Amino acid sequence: MNNRAVGTQFEQEAAKFLIDKGYQILERNFRCKIGEIDLIAKAEGYLCFIEVKYRSGISKGYPAEAINMNKIRRITRTAQFYLLSHKLSQETPCRFDAVLILDHEFSLIQNAFDGI
Repeated sequence: MNNRAVGTQFEQEAAKFLIDKGYQILERNFRCKIGEIDLIAKAEGYLCFIEVKYRSGISKGYPAEAINMNKIRRITRTAQFYLLSHKLSQETPCRFDAVLILDHEFSLIQNAFDGI
């Protein structure tokens, strides 16, 4: 299986994981010229922009290590574009969450980084 197919599979599993935690998935793989956001959901009164990171083992590092400053900037700009393109107020309560998957162990980090 290629990397994109593996990524898609784990993004689907991450969506199920989030639904079980009470999230309402609004979009999957939102793309624009600025970047991509894996999942966009509503939870606890927030619009959540969610990055999904999978690693089969730690030989290439932990999943959280892949969320670097460049990735954070791209996600933040893409989230701003999402708000504008969907005519949502800049005052919309938002947060950036991450679903980290190591092998088949899922963890959720709410407010994984600051943005907007």
